[in-house]
Amino acid sequence: MKKLLSVILTLNLILIPLITFSSCNTESESVNKNSDGISIVTTIFPYYEFARNIAGNKADVKLLLSPGSEPHSYEPSPSDIVAIENCDIFIYNGGESDEWVDSVLSSLQNNDMKIMKMMDYVTLLNEQSGEHSHDHEHEHEHSEYEESHSHEEENDIEHSHGEGYDEHIWTSVRNAKELSAEIAHTLSELDAENSDYYSENENNYSLQLEKLDEEFTGIVNSSARNTVVFGDRFPFLYFVTDYELEYECAFPGCSSETEPSISTVTHMIDFVKKEEIPTVFYLEFSNGKTAQLIAEDTGADTMLFSSCHNVTKEQFESGVSYISLMEQNATALKEALS
Repeated sequence: MKKLLSVILTLNLILIPLITFSSCNTESESVNKNSDGISIVTTIFPYYEFARNIAGNKADVKLLLSPGSEPHSYEPSPSDIVAIENCDIFIYNGGESDEWVDSVLSSLQNNDMKIMKMMDYVTLLNEQSGEHSHDHEHEHEHSEYEESHSHEEENDIEHSHGEGYDEHIWTSVRNAKELSAEIAHTLSELDAENSDYYSENENNYSLQLEKLDEEFTGIVNSSARNTVVFGDRFPFLYFVTDYELEYECAFPGCSSETEPSISTVTHMIDFVKKEEIPTVFYLEFSNGKTAQLIAEDTGADTMLFSSCHNVTKEQFESGVSYISLMEQNATALKEALS
């Protein structure tokens, strides 16, 4: 309700007078600048990355989520809403983190805008029980996933992602390849004159993603173990499914919890000791306390494993990319599975 009221007030009181000055907003640090091109607005870093690699110098690509910000608490600013109103293509993820989008889009006047909800383009994984990492009295079953394209399927289990679908689809490089192809297709529809250019860029980017996929596959196939441990949230359901990895985690993907229960920590410490797990992962923008606590009691190391949901301001300014972050993840995974 707080978000909805914020959006309504923004639209009614600020949007109209700001539209006149919308050109000023394209100077954001999160814009791939080309004043003569198509305007693309993306909500999160992965889609900013995919779009700018496909669009190249034919489009302005704006990232709404400021580098360094926590993705799950994002609310659109007045300038963000103006940018969406004036863009040619709007790319967002869908899911619980993007609940604000529907109310914003329904209030805008730009009927020519192409809207891309990325969760519509890939097979979704149903996050079984959001409580699996909090109840260690029973056996964990992480290997069975319910797949579905339908958002209307009834589900009697209470989940942390709205209707139960994990929203972190971009953590799969195979999904990243599909999503990039969809962006190329949309750009070609909107700008048929440059369709060959977009197709070539998509092919080049696809080759980079395929190389990453092969690297992850090779690491997993040649490793002595197949279980990863996250002393943190776990937004990697799509990633571990791609490579048939087992996992233990402190929280489900978008959990609002910040401190695990004593039973959770105890279980994870016992598990790491029993399985002789060498590395406990933590996420970007996490304090890493849970992972460190487990490591201190087990002798394991802690390492960052990036979900790529967002990057720091320093990383953004230095040109860090989805590809480079995933390459760092490959290095971390190799050590964790050794």
